[in-house]
Amino acid sequence: MAVLLQIRDAHKSYGEQTLLDGAEATIIDDVKVGFVGRNGAGKSTLLRILLGDEELDSGEVIRHPQLKLGYLRQHDPFEPGESALDFLMRDSEQPDWKCGEVAGEFELKGAYLEGPVKELSGGWQTRVKLAALLLHEPNLLLLDEPTNFLDLRTQILLEHFLRHYKQACLIVSHDRAFLNATCAHTLDLTRGKLTMYPGPINAYLDMVEETRIRDERTNAAVVSKQKQLQRFIDKNRANANTASQARSKAKQLERLQVTEIESEEPNAFIRTPIVEPRKGAAIRCENLAIGYPDHTVATGINIEIEYGERAAIVGDNGQGKTTFLRTLVDSLKPHAGSVRWGYHCDVGVYAQHVYTSLPPDQTVQQYLEYHALPGTPLQAILKVAGSMLFRGGAVNKTVSVLSGGERARLCMAGLLLGEHNVLVLDEPGNHLDVDTIEALATALVDYQGTVIFTSHDRHFMKRVATCIIEVRDGHVNNYGRDYDAYLFAVNKEIDDGERERNASMAKALPGKPMKAAAKSARRDERKIRKEQSKTEKAIARLDDEKTSLSKQLLTETNPDEALRLHNEVKELEEKLAAAEERWCELQEELESAF
Repeated sequence: MAVLLQIRDAHKSYGEQTLLDGAEATIIDDVKVGFVGRNGAGKSTLLRILLGDEELDSGEVIRHPQLKLGYLRQHDPFEPGESALDFLMRDSEQPDWKCGEVAGEFELKGAYLEGPVKELSGGWQTRVKLAALLLHEPNLLLLDEPTNFLDLRTQILLEHFLRHYKQACLIVSHDRAFLNATCAHTLDLTRGKLTMYPGPINAYLDMVEETRIRDERTNAAVVSKQKQLQRFIDKNRANANTASQARSKAKQLERLQVTEIESEEPNAFIRTPIVEPRKGAAIRCENLAIGYPDHTVATGINIEIEYGERAAIVGDNGQGKTTFLRTLVDSLKPHAGSVRWGYHCDVGVYAQHVYTSLPPDQTVQQYLEYHALPGTPLQAILKVAGSMLFRGGAVNKTVSVLSGGERARLCMAGLLLGEHNVLVLDEPGNHLDVDTIEALATALVDYQGTVIFTSHDRHFMKRVATCIIEVRDGHVNNYGRDYDAYLFAVNKEIDDGERERNASMAKALPGKPMKAAAKSARRDERKIRKEQSKTEKAIARLDDEKTSLSKQLLTETNPDEALRLHNEVKELEEKLAAAEERWCELQEELESAF
């Protein structure tokens, strides 16, 4: 196995914040690594260093001479009016069939492949970017939070591709389900140190917890033994008869050492509003139609959500999940029908990208004081701030200096300071780290109110959801209470689609390597004409050889030589007939297809 990247004694700081402190790691080819760590630990900074966009303060990054990095672009690389296929061919300089083959891995076909790429939703544009990235054939993919804002279907398609991808990957993600499905190794960045673990993230987290528990138990036993020895020493060292025993025990005591256990980094402890459980319908939609002034997204919606339910709104990007949520909270007016909330419903809303509109000059404490209920004691506000990791001087930070994850936690803290008995949460886990997402899931499971939410994090969805509501193809339906059943159905649909696509491609080109052409499975006209031209030359050559041998046969008097020439003429006639037949097949293909 070749070493693609080696990080040696890496140091990187921003002011008083140390991100890398003698960090070391090695990435080899053909291995997929999940890169984890707290928000602000320095994961994205390290990726920028590997890409050459930033420099280490000290240390080095050693790159293999054949290293070819691939990085998922966040900006818009598309030109006005071009199709996804046009973009893929322009960006990669690969032929249409190759672009179609990779695009097919992400279900990019038909109008999605041939229509204007700028008219696609963000999730479909991400699929196009992923296909473009892979067409450059990197031997190390760097993916920074690839599942953020990707719908479930696109996540599963990306998983399917990565599982069969033969090159190395380094994937930053807070989505444990995605990392477990794609990565065989885990790289952790904590307190400036890199730790490579030869296993998926769940096994790594279990190992960390087991090590901590084992070390704590060992230390407890050591401390107990130390106390026992110290008591013996204190009691016997002054006695002449037992002084030698006391000295021996003192040597034993010196050898006993506890294992140093680093103090755990603070975890978010999220407190949801304390509400009284209730019965009946929290919200009822009757003959509801949703959408925007210029188009309708879904019609005929008849949905009822009970008090205490945790309803997950699912569906592909662009199908209308956020539109549905916005209609429920009256941010959008319905085209038809009605939305009726239950009696005394107090609705709190956490919307996508809400953290980008926070007042930049307010401090954390000022923001929370403004959003807290009148009369809320300062100590209660600071307690909620501390639960979201704003402790000590952090409450005096202004919004302008907070990271995306810190702003998301601040918005969530402001929401939780209320007394809402209904929470409507649009992607609450985006930009939160693994531990904070886990804390939020635990809090919502214990919450006695009603939760209506969207999320692309399958681990979070599975833990929290008690019912699944799917938005798809202009309809909204209650799928039932089992998220695993919904996930199984989506996986089966994708698997069936892949099998159908592979079978159709194999049928179109029997005996040939499968190629997904962009517009159809037909062969390229240029290739047909090229083969036809070669066949014509072969026919001419064979005909010349046959003519020459036939002339020799007419004048040959030696019986043995005449027999040999006769056999050769017969062989040439068979080859000539086959070549002429092939030329006719090619001509028919040209006439029928073009």
